[in-house]
Amino acid sequence: QTASKVVSRRRVAEMLTPTITSRSADTVAEDIDKYEKYHTTHGGDVESRKKQYADMVNKYYDLATSFYEYGWGTSFHFAHRLKHESHTESIRRHEHYLALRLGLKPGDKCLDIGCGIGGPLREIALFSGAHITGLNNNAYQISRALYHNGRTGHSIDQISKFVKGDFMNMPFGDDSFDAVYQIDATCHAPDQVGCYTEVKRVLKPGHCFAGYDWCATDAYDPNNPMQKQVMAEIELGNGLPDIRTCAQTVKALKAAGFEVLDHCDLTTTADIPWWDPVDPDNWYRLQNFRTTKLGRMVTHQLVKNLERFGIAPKGSLEVASMLERAADGLVAGGKQGIFTPLFFFLARKPGPSENGHQ
Repeated sequence: QTASKVVSRRRVAEMLTPTITSRSADTVAEDIDKYEKYHTTHGGDVESRKKQYADMVNKYYDLATSFYEYGWGTSFHFAHRLKHESHTESIRRHEHYLALRLGLKPGDKCLDIGCGIGGPLREIALFSGAHITGLNNNAYQISRALYHNGRTGHSIDQISKFVKGDFMNMPFGDDSFDAVYQIDATCHAPDQVGCYTEVKRVLKPGHCFAGYDWCATDAYDPNNPMQKQVMAEIELGNGLPDIRTCAQTVKALKAAGFEVLDHCDLTTTADIPWWDPVDPDNWYRLQNFRTTKLGRMVTHQLVKNLERFGIAPKGSLEVASMLERAADGLVAGGKQGIFTPLFFFLARKPGPSENGHQ
């Protein structure tokens, strides 16, 4: 009976504990220090972030992925949410919408650039029947993606795969895919036009690229110190070199040679604010309890104890605190109307389509 209680407690701990990498305390501390120094809040600048974007983004996701899974699940993005929907339902509909706008169907070859740990990839593949290739430059996230694929079932491996690579220089031939999408990924690119040009190269003529991007809205004033500080916090907490405007994103797509078929900020038609899942003041929200003020206190104490007993590497609590600052920046950006993570676009590569894709 005692042994049974011990096993039970371990299972509870596994449910509550973020899956933290087994790296040494020195490595975690060094990564935190180097990552923070890239950012304006710690003396860094935009040009250094763009120049070293691969290292910066990799360090960010090495540090943050476990906490994302713990607090968010496997789909690391916000969503357009209607009044009757739960957070989880809105996430799925958000992903299905991309599949529908791209016209994905069984037999199509689609690319997910910056696929994270594969949450959207699995949902879109199972929803549409298309084969999805997930491109990711972070080895740890790919290992987590493969783990979650194994939990999903054998069928997912028949319609998906993961490739390690940089979306600025993709390891695919020209005209390889029937469709390409990205969810909150190309905002990490050091050169937006260069990234979109590479997407156009691997996409078949006449076919489409769709995505959701993180953007500054028209309400953002870069000369306003308070607004500029909010953007700096978002950049620091989310591994961004800078934050482009919605208009700059459309301009970059056109400069890369795409025909922009549609674009809009989906926050303007949502019933529930996109920042609701990470607003710590929504203390009554049970579904995302871990991001409430009380949930943050529980997480802090848990991670502190994990560090104390050597289960989590030293520095894990600092990572959790950094991500909370990022959430606070996001909430402030949303409430002030200066930032959106829901800028949707649909763009077409010029040329004749072979199989009716729009």
